[in-house]
Amino acid sequence: MEITDDRAFPAALAALSGIDFPWDYDEKTEESGPGNIDYEPYDEFDSAAETTDWIRAWTGNKELDGDAFRVFGQDGTGGLAALWLVRPGRPLTEQPVAFFGSEGETGVVATSLGEFLWLLAGGVGPQEAVEFGSDSGVPHAELRAVAEKYSGVAPRTPAEVLAAARSEFPEFNQTVESWCR
Repeated sequence: MEITDDRAFPAALAALSGIDFPWDYDEKTEESGPGNIDYEPYDEFDSAAETTDWIRAWTGNKELDGDAFRVFGQDGTGGLAALWLVRPGRPLTEQPVAFFGSEGETGVVATSLGEFLWLLAGGVGPQEAVEFGSDSGVPHAELRAVAEKYSGVAPRTPAEVLAAARSEFPEFNQTVESWCR
């Protein structure tokens, strides 16, 4: 698959790396507070070798390589957010965003990087989107400013972002399961 900007980190992702994501966890009750986004943005994509090692470990499939993914963030448990390169000839910013949880959770959470920015602006991270859906977040002003500047799409609610992703990629979980050994 030919991607024109193969490993160049998009400006939108670079803008996220400077933001402090809200996270409040109460160790006594083992619960997180409202408006939490369990997301740690990276400053660059994982290398091709790191991505291959990860997908092989995650699936148990030594035949896979990491070429179909660009990992750009994680949650506190080690779950990963990645661009899934399924649109040949299209730039990275037009590829869907997928989440692979540390306990086997998977899902496409946005149809593009721009849509992902609106998901975050609505206070929903990739792990929360897969585990809890679109109603788990509290809007975040700083993330909204990033979405307005970098998304290239009209404002969306988390519910709209997730509905579009699930509609376009309904078989993602089955696809991932087919990779597992």
